[in-house]
Amino acid sequence: MQRAAWRKSSYSQPTQSDCVEVAWVGSKKAVRDSKNPDGDVLSLERDVWAAMVSQIKRGAYDL
Repeated sequence: MQRAAWRKSSYSQPTQSDCVEVAWVGSKKAVRDSKNPDGDVLSLERDVWAAMVSQIKRGAYDL
């Protein structure tokens, strides 16, 4: 995971600290907390990632 090309969301502000970073690791999308890059990493299959992003865009997880 250390060699992964991590990137923050294009929606994140440069001074914003509460965001996630994502990277492709093989065929999976890896997600980590940008404040804790050495912490746990969630990895999702490509189809699961696409479904989650679609749901987020539709507002399924809005509070």
